[in-house]
Amino acid sequence: MDFTSNHRPDDMARINTPELAQAFIDEAVAYTREQVGDGKVLLALSGGVDSSVVAALLIKALGKQLVCVHVNHGLMRKGESEQVIDVFRNQLGAELIYVDATDRFLDLLAGVADPEAKRHIIGEEFIKVFDEEAAKLEGIGFLGQGTIYPDILESEAGVKAHHNVGGLPAELNWELVEPVKLLFKDEVRVVGKQLGLPDSMVYRQPFPGPGLGVRCTGAITRDRLEALREADAIVREEIDAASAAGTLERPWQYFCVVPDYRATGVRDGKRAFEWPCIIRCINTVDVMTAEVPELDWALLKKMTKRILDEVPGICRVAYELSPKPIATVEWE
Repeated sequence: MDFTSNHRPDDMARINTPELAQAFIDEAVAYTREQVGDGKVLLALSGGVDSSVVAALLIKALGKQLVCVHVNHGLMRKGESEQVIDVFRNQLGAELIYVDATDRFLDLLAGVADPEAKRHIIGEEFIKVFDEEAAKLEGIGFLGQGTIYPDILESEAGVKAHHNVGGLPAELNWELVEPVKLLFKDEVRVVGKQLGLPDSMVYRQPFPGPGLGVRCTGAITRDRLEALREADAIVREEIDAASAAGTLERPWQYFCVVPDYRATGVRDGKRAFEWPCIIRCINTVDVMTAEVPELDWALLKKMTKRILDEVPGICRVAYELSPKPIATVEWE
């Protein structure tokens, strides 16, 4: 594989077996060692599937030459940063720096409604945070990222500028290390399994780099962001429970969107002018196309009741039926 290219060869075999995954790992490890030499890599570790697999690859290739940085930009799912710290610092023994930059990011995003502008702000601010953390260390010459092939395709096609591709500043102080950038999501999971990562991590819900920032559509406000975080936790909890009970085949991805407009409702006999919440579920293999599963009506009603009862500021719940294409997985 040509790890310097941003374009996947047409004849590249799909990585769908342990044998092919191991061959990829061996090649990626050898290339990374040659690329980095005696240098050090700062890895942007969101805790999602892609960056987690890259972390495992780089730990195998570089050992103590790797420093992971997890930046909490205030747009994480409920309890996510705590889980990242536990898995990578306490279970995998990685050198992990945690940075709480919630106020910093949310202040910059205040009043910004355009999704591409949000992506660029988040991408550029991530780099500034990594710059600051790298300045505290010695020998950092590389930036590791969990970029995958759909990120590149969608950024180049102008569909959306993924923060780790089109959202990066024009000039970087580091050379990029992106060992899985020519892989699709399903291939990344096969590689993760071969690396020995637990299923809870390999099959973790995909989460975009901008996090809830592209699910809290339009200009982000802290109260709407918190409503989104709580509603999303309810949806994930109920779908996970139904899947564990065997009453639902777990969708590939499921989350909430809370848009930047309000709807009229009635709460305690009085007019309520609050936000709607949209539940989004999709099934896919490579994320280039996606279908919407038919959820059980009782499950939809249960999630709706919990959200309306437990999440302040939400007065309506809807289920989205749009496939990809014409819709994308995320709303922004």
